[in-house]
Amino acid sequence: MQTLVEKPWLDHYPEEIPTSIDYEEQPLQYYLKRASEKYPDKQALHFMGKEMTYSQVYTEAMKLANQLRSLGVKQGDRVAIMLANTPQAVISYYGALFAGAVVVQTNPLYVEREIEHQMNDSGCKVMICLDLVYPRVSKIQDKTDLEHVIVTGIKDYLPFPVSFIYPFIQKKNTGIKVDLTYNDHLHSFTDLLEKGTETEIPLDIDPVNDLALLQYTGGTTGPAKGVMLTHYNLTVNTQQCEEWMYKMIPGEEVVMAALPFFHVYGMTTVMNLSIRLGYKMIIMPKFDPKKILKAIEKHKATIYPGAPTMYIGLLNHPDISKHDLSSIKACISGSAPLPIEVQSQFEEVTKGRLVEGYGLTETAPVAIANLIWGKRKPGSIGLPWPDTDIMILSAETGEPAKPNEVGEICIRGPQVMKGYWKLPEATQASFRDDWFLSGDMGYMDDEGYFFIVDRKKDMIIAGGFNIYPREVEEILYEHEAVQEVCVIGVPDPYRGETVKAFIVLKEGSEVTEEELDEFSRKQLASFKVPKYYEFRDELPKTMVGKILRRVLVDEEKAKQKE
Repeated sequence: MQTLVEKPWLDHYPEEIPTSIDYEEQPLQYYLKRASEKYPDKQALHFMGKEMTYSQVYTEAMKLANQLRSLGVKQGDRVAIMLANTPQAVISYYGALFAGAVVVQTNPLYVEREIEHQMNDSGCKVMICLDLVYPRVSKIQDKTDLEHVIVTGIKDYLPFPVSFIYPFIQKKNTGIKVDLTYNDHLHSFTDLLEKGTETEIPLDIDPVNDLALLQYTGGTTGPAKGVMLTHYNLTVNTQQCEEWMYKMIPGEEVVMAALPFFHVYGMTTVMNLSIRLGYKMIIMPKFDPKKILKAIEKHKATIYPGAPTMYIGLLNHPDISKHDLSSIKACISGSAPLPIEVQSQFEEVTKGRLVEGYGLTETAPVAIANLIWGKRKPGSIGLPWPDTDIMILSAETGEPAKPNEVGEICIRGPQVMKGYWKLPEATQASFRDDWFLSGDMGYMDDEGYFFIVDRKKDMIIAGGFNIYPREVEEILYEHEAVQEVCVIGVPDPYRGETVKAFIVLKEGSEVTEEELDEFSRKQLASFKVPKYYEFRDELPKTMVGKILRRVLVDEEKAKQKE
């Protein structure tokens, strides 16, 4: 296959953005140490009234690293982190890296089945989790290699008296009160840190080849796969982001940290970028439009990476006009297509810039983005980042496509993953020579701007989360009343897409939508649970009996036009 690539996009780079970068080959955790030396007394984060300096965050991370070592964690071992956005999430991430471990980010919304698969596949020995999710973890611990679980709560990093009051508020809101008895295998996060030392742990890390992260992503078929991202993959992407946002000033910006750190997008563009450049993070444990509006105004936030649903949520909040959002300078939207009307409305309200980017977990994650200060085109995902080659592979010829010809987006660059964990065949199938095959369809215009035509064939993107129909279908098939099922994504004004399930019941069986919903919630994370159910006598099929998912998609599109 032809590997030489025409790069018309470089003609549109502002002079401030280099076409190639001299990347630093450092372990990812090096940047927290550097920030603690350069900005020791600067606020690294603000969390519900709690503030921590860079020196304090570094000290806590080092203490945790030494305690992880005392629990038997060795270089290369995997440590799972199942936390919402909190100071502990930052401390745990970098603490694990300082211990020489590979981080395994685990979505706190996962149910037991999903947690069990991820722990067994990754071989994690230690997990750090929220007290609210520990009941789920405890149910699967004996089925995995987890030797130690470290538990923390939101209250642990809140200032007094909020820390005293918060457990009562939490119980009222969630109905969950966790009483723990600590032992040799169940540990208190705060107790461990109190006993920890700040001794630097000698490590022999090859940043280019050694893993920093296993980030799990759903597969279009089969269980979730662990994407192997090296220290270099992750540091490269933060450096590319730094150059793309060239007007941002190191040590001075304030970042809204509402994107979850357990998602690679929030991890790179919020947490890792902030640590690298000495920014202050305003950490939000969950997306709450009212609180975010207040926080932007109070803290004069200048950068707000997000997903389209987040910007829609702010724009539709009745109090938006009561808040001064003029501090916002730049926002990069990802995880789902950004509607043009949302972009224009948000820019009108804030006077800042909101642009769309594109990437995947396998690209750490950003590969393409619109220029924040420069030419952009309506509907375009923008231009490839420095040192990133993008090729459109023609489905008809198997060769590079011509401008404006639709094909598969293929990516080559230093941020592209090492491969899938313990899946050499899946890794090989995802590459053609040194090109990563994204599975997304798009095209490049004559000027080098890229456009998405269709997402991966069947994947649903709801609120920035990737949902694969087959996984949902397999769960619904387990219900005794279900004979056939087909799951698709349907338009949703807030989430972009949401999940709809078409059901054919077994003869003589009955089940309600409410019963299916309850059944699904026991097996699936909440964002994967169908919002709509439609019962049918039969589903459209091919001559050989394969369900025609596309027919159902087209029917739903036709309904939207009526």
